[in-house]
Amino acid sequence: MIIKSFELDKLNSYDFNLHLIYGNNEGIKEDIINNKYLKDFSGEVLKYEEQELLNSKDEFISSLLTKSLFETNKLIIVSRCSDKLSNLLAEILENEITETKIIIKSSNLEKKSKLRNLFEKEKKAVCTPVYEDDSRSLNSVINIFLREQNFNLSQEIKNILIERSKGDRINLKNELIKLKNLSISKNKLSTEDVLKLSNLAENYSVFELSDNYLAKNSKKVSNILNENNYSSEDCILIIRTILNKSKRLLKIRTEIDNNSNIDQVISSFKPPIFWKEKDIIKKQAQSWSTDQVKEIIFKINNLEALVKKNTSNSMLFVSNFVSNY
Repeated sequence: MIIKSFELDKLNSYDFNLHLIYGNNEGIKEDIINNKYLKDFSGEVLKYEEQELLNSKDEFISSLLTKSLFETNKLIIVSRCSDKLSNLLAEILENEITETKIIIKSSNLEKKSKLRNLFEKEKKAVCTPVYEDDSRSLNSVINIFLREQNFNLSQEIKNILIERSKGDRINLKNELIKLKNLSISKNKLSTEDVLKLSNLAENYSVFELSDNYLAKNSKKVSNILNENNYSSEDCILIIRTILNKSKRLLKIRTEIDNNSNIDQVISSFKPPIFWKEKDIIKKQAQSWSTDQVKEIIFKINNLEALVKKNTSNSMLFVSNFVSNY
């Protein structure tokens, strides 16, 4: 059954258990999964690559068919899927599994694709194609973000963000988060603020600086610092980005302390971690203990107070902080 992405809000997810989302727009896929499935889901979230399921086909089907009395509902997300998975999914459909929802993510599929045809013809499954974003859809992404965050931007700034995002809503959301963080210390943002922040992304973004600091990638941190001419306002943004990512890392580290399986913790973490971030977040979690992350949070709060009192030396303070572990 084919359901367009804009029609999904009208669809009751309880009516089906398998959902194929295909196309090259990873941002829309993540939005569908987060808004349609993860938002109010309290069960277990499991993430796989196609090959993992193919390597353990019988065990996977058996796990779906057998459920203990105390087991919670499951949401399974399978990435990078192709026609190779068609037979396995057809078998799952035949068994009418009702306790588990399975989301299949794939890149663009041609009309003759076995996987696409299976989902398009099957009444108990949903097939959703996703297409590249245009300026209209990206403008909608901005407006939804602003409404949810109680945050305002001029249309001129919106247009700049759309242009700089290069049609990628994930890049767009990253820019919006940076502006939201900056707005905490500025009542009104100008086009110059936006251009300055966007220029940071031409080499390494503030997010990458923060991620590499927490992953103890000292060489990359050094490259980022050398290739960007940060202002005092940029420094506040860097500090707050590190602080936010450190708070997330603290939650991850705490869960790892209670559950030694680091991969499981990262896969089931909420809000979900984008697949491109998983490797570096895993390295972050392996680089620090829970107490050490708490110490980072304490120090970064002190650093912000220091930078605000000594703006002329803010870059020196920040550089020293991220260059020393």
